[in-house]
Amino acid sequence: MRYAPIIDRLAGLGGAKWELHAAAVEMRRSGRDVIDMTIGNPDVPAPQTLVDRATEAMRSGRTEYSTGRGEETLRAALADRYTQRTGRPVGMDQVLCFPGTQTALYTVMMGVAGPGTEVLVGDPMYATYEAVIRASGAEPVPVPLRPANDFRIAAEDIAARITERSRAILLNTPHNPTGAVLTAADIDAIGAVAREHDLWIVSDEVYEELVFDGIAFVSPFDRAAFADRTVCVASISKSHAAPGFRSGWSVSSAECAERLLPLSETILFGNQPFIADMTAAAVAEPSSVAAGMRSRFAARVKYLDDRLTQETVLRVHRPEAGMFALIDVSATGQGDRDYALGLLHSGGVAVMPGSAFGDTLKGWVRLALTVDDARFRDACDRIVAHALALREGERA
Repeated sequence: MRYAPIIDRLAGLGGAKWELHAAAVEMRRSGRDVIDMTIGNPDVPAPQTLVDRATEAMRSGRTEYSTGRGEETLRAALADRYTQRTGRPVGMDQVLCFPGTQTALYTVMMGVAGPGTEVLVGDPMYATYEAVIRASGAEPVPVPLRPANDFRIAAEDIAARITERSRAILLNTPHNPTGAVLTAADIDAIGAVAREHDLWIVSDEVYEELVFDGIAFVSPFDRAAFADRTVCVASISKSHAAPGFRSGWSVSSAECAERLLPLSETILFGNQPFIADMTAAAVAEPSSVAAGMRSRFAARVKYLDDRLTQETVLRVHRPEAGMFALIDVSATGQGDRDYALGLLHSGGVAVMPGSAFGDTLKGWVRLALTVDDARFRDACDRIVAHALALREGERA
């Protein structure tokens, strides 16, 4: 049978990247004691007040169709939020609602890129980025994120890879998997490049509320000079510990939202009204759980760094935000996939190989900071023991 070209474009870009996670799940099902640190499930449940709000909305009949743009109450709450953040009026007509950031990214990429175009994106990148770019028919152009620059994407590296086919720059700040946060100077330089070459900026900001103390979050959408060429996407998945509710959005110029609307309506018709009601309550004020997550994640990464630096040849990159840490495993002499498989099968700890996120992270692994403190210390013990066993194996 014949399939559409998009099927070939996305071959190998789905679940295949999560091989280690799938293996960990299967081992746990078989009774093995495995500490799964592959994915970023928040370490607390969604706030009960939000669950109650969604439940009450369902019971009151908020289960009907929504509109293509999303519920007015949610779009109003988001318009207020971004008005306060940017310091300039942001209207409801600039907001589209989606079931999660992933759907928002897919819609935006389908709307601003296309066959024969290119999208510049940092390498490493979140595991689905290549797929959302290729789904549109565009080609991803990896821009190396250099450890020497704390994994922040550099405007000059973007500029060096721009061609006549370039259409958009996909930013992720705070960044997954590195935890890097772009500075004001970074944003201004990148925005200037985008303006010079008439490029869109698509900014994934899902970790905005998980920036660690002492670090400032900056968005290109907040710069008036770049706002009309910027589409920012986010959700409550991380900030409100609610990934299963699948509630996200895009904010852009009113013209961009209007042009994207038919595409959004072709895919779906807004998010569910009862989830919209919950999300409107969530975004109307700072998250009640984000501060606790920030504090715990920062403390865990410090503990991890201290242990591995003092006891092993492994080196930790300290993130500035988010729920992951990177570990440089190159000194073990193993590739990242072999190291991750060995740690899983002999140490009972599941981490993601860095190469799942791009070529720049070959020789690194990504570890989630979202298991509880006792389990996290246990995982560190196992990682240290595995590293020492590898060193002894080299000496034997």
